[in-house]
Amino acid sequence: QVQLVESGGGLVQAGGSLRLSCAASGRTFSSYSMGWFRQTPGKERALVAGISWSGGRTYYAESVKGRFTISRDNAKNTVYLQMNSLKPEDTAVYYCAASSSGNIVIARYDYWGQGTQVTVSS
Repeated sequence: QVQLVESGGGLVQAGGSLRLSCAASGRTFSSYSMGWFRQTPGKERALVAGISWSGGRTYYAESVKGRFTISRDNAKNTVYLQMNSLKPEDTAVYYCAASSSGNIVIARYDYWGQGTQVTVSS
């Protein structure tokens, strides 16, 4: 079992930055691939960024490439999403999730956090 708790969301002006954190419980955190997803009302949850268990592989959605950076610290059981040059269209609820499949994109994510709201004003 893995429990995930996100933090770091909030209100920021366009062009600003936020760093989201996702703290995981459990001693097997380092064996999970991790992903950050986002969801807006009426739309499906979408993968924004993902990282392999070792941190050696990452994935970014086209819409965030060059602006967002995912990283993890297995010693702290935490995964991060650094978001720079934020745009109003980045406004969403952001969720972190853990997958035991070893994959990032084509993967079943088994555990989810409760989500954190990110609002970018124009």
